[in-house]
Amino acid sequence: MHKPGNEVSFWSAVAMGIGAMVGAGIFALLGQAGAIAGSAVWLSFLIGGFVALLSGYSIGRLGARYPSAGGVVEYLVQAYGVGRFSGTMSVMMYLGSLVAVSLVARTFGAYANALLPDGSPDWMIEVFAAGIIVTFMLINLEGARAMARIENLVVLVKMSVLIGFAAIGMAFISPDYLSPATYPPVSMILYGVAVTFFAYEGFRIVGNAAEDMHDPARTLPRAIMTAIVLVMAVYIAIAVSVFGNLPPDRVIAAQDFALAEAARPILGQTGFQIVAIAALFATASAINASLYAVTNVTYRLARLGELPSAFGKPIAHSKEGLVVSSALVILFATVFDLSQIAAIGALSMLIIHLTVHVGHLRLIRATGAARPLIVLAIAANAGAIVLGAYHIAGTSPLLLMWIGAFFGFAFATEILLHWMTDREVRRRYRSHPVRHR
Repeated sequence: MHKPGNEVSFWSAVAMGIGAMVGAGIFALLGQAGAIAGSAVWLSFLIGGFVALLSGYSIGRLGARYPSAGGVVEYLVQAYGVGRFSGTMSVMMYLGSLVAVSLVARTFGAYANALLPDGSPDWMIEVFAAGIIVTFMLINLEGARAMARIENLVVLVKMSVLIGFAAIGMAFISPDYLSPATYPPVSMILYGVAVTFFAYEGFRIVGNAAEDMHDPARTLPRAIMTAIVLVMAVYIAIAVSVFGNLPPDRVIAAQDFALAEAARPILGQTGFQIVAIAALFATASAINASLYAVTNVTYRLARLGELPSAFGKPIAHSKEGLVVSSALVILFATVFDLSQIAAIGALSMLIIHLTVHVGHLRLIRATGAARPLIVLAIAANAGAIVLGAYHIAGTSPLLLMWIGAFFGFAFATEILLHWMTDREVRRRYRSHPVRHR
């Protein structure tokens, strides 16, 4: 299980979580959440952060008890056993991961397009999004993972730019822009929580590295919680800086590249370009790491019996998972715009997290988790789902049909594969009560 030569330390795990969250978080979702919650979006990020902390506690305890590269897939099987339900949710987890990568790819396209001369066609966003996916697919097909080897440095650069931007922005904020008098109704702030939670959702990736931790029972939960707290502080500071320097209508007008637009009043066109280039760097590195991680998920799902056996070859020799996953990411990134991807991804992942937490109650003697905190995680996720679904139903009801279609497709895939192959999902660990020291 543990590989001494490839150990993931506490701070490496924290960097992994920060990289996943920031890559698919503030650059992609600030404008989308701001379009809902306006100048009060920092409150949405604060509440979303608390929901993420509760989810992080639950997943951290599950990962400590069942350290597996399969991550959430393993927890679902442990909680619900071998069956159609756990299989459907596992396939949905895979689809949700693809949606998350497509969000980052679309964000890369939006920032790249923003750097082009005025009057450039909007379809260049799709071209850039597809191009970056194809580029890193080809790199990973060749087995080159240089970017993954310097992920800690990548995270340091991303965080330095964001912290620097937040610090400078704080010095120039206009208090009138952040006055409670400018806040939208409380309901809008709460509607924004579903989207802001999606900005934190990448923390689950830390659980996939549990097998490579020396002491996952101690390291994993601490790393997840530390990463979420650090990212939450940065997100709130960034939200205050952006909406303290731009009125909500300007943020909404530039919502696909809001972070760069907010640098313009402070640092002029140079500031806009610096932040936009930083966003390209951040999203590109996140795409590279995420594509390999998604390939790892397809490998695990195939080994568990949830995807065709061709996907279950050792990752170094498996091309099918990477090619199919990349094609689906390109499809999502070109068919949907950022706000649609954010809505679909946010609600889908909230439903998956809710399912995991409900299942955790079945395993609580084995994990030794505090039952009240798991119940709170269930309540927080359920509340965010209801609020998010209610808002979408009133603004873009078709997206709810898309989310339902995703789950229907996952169920159909589960049924079809088991009918064709007669394979079954297998647990990796037996469930038994944890022994406290």
